[in-house]
Amino acid sequence: MSQRIILNKLDKPKNESLESDAKWICESLGFSSGRDIEHTSTKVIISLLKNLSNDGVTSSEAIAQDLDIKVSRVNYHIRNLINSGLVYREKKLLHLRGGSLKTAIQEMRKDTDRIFEELEYVAEGIDNKMGLKNR
Repeated sequence: MSQRIILNKLDKPKNESLESDAKWICESLGFSSGRDIEHTSTKVIISLLKNLSNDGVTSSEAIAQDLDIKVSRVNYHIRNLINSGLVYREKKLLHLRGGSLKTAIQEMRKDTDRIFEELEYVAEGIDNKMGLKNR
């Protein structure tokens, strides 16, 4: 399984609010791109969290209905969330990894640690083959 985790170092919002904090998380994790001028990724995450807290499960269709946008737009953002490891899908239902946003982000951190461990191992092998020494 391919996983794509993007990290952007951004200053936290000065004023705490659900929307600004969610926007900061989306931008920090690379879910928002230059083309997302309507902040659809933030709206999708807020709707996802709201639906999960109310019903325990949700779907792309429910989010699309909640936001009054096409399911295809929601699915584009959901694919990014799935590819990062924040969300997973079982049949047509969406689940937040670990059941909460904080736990999902903690799991993503563990994923990055495993990725970096593998990178370090391979890099050490390359260094040894090339005769490079660690300081």
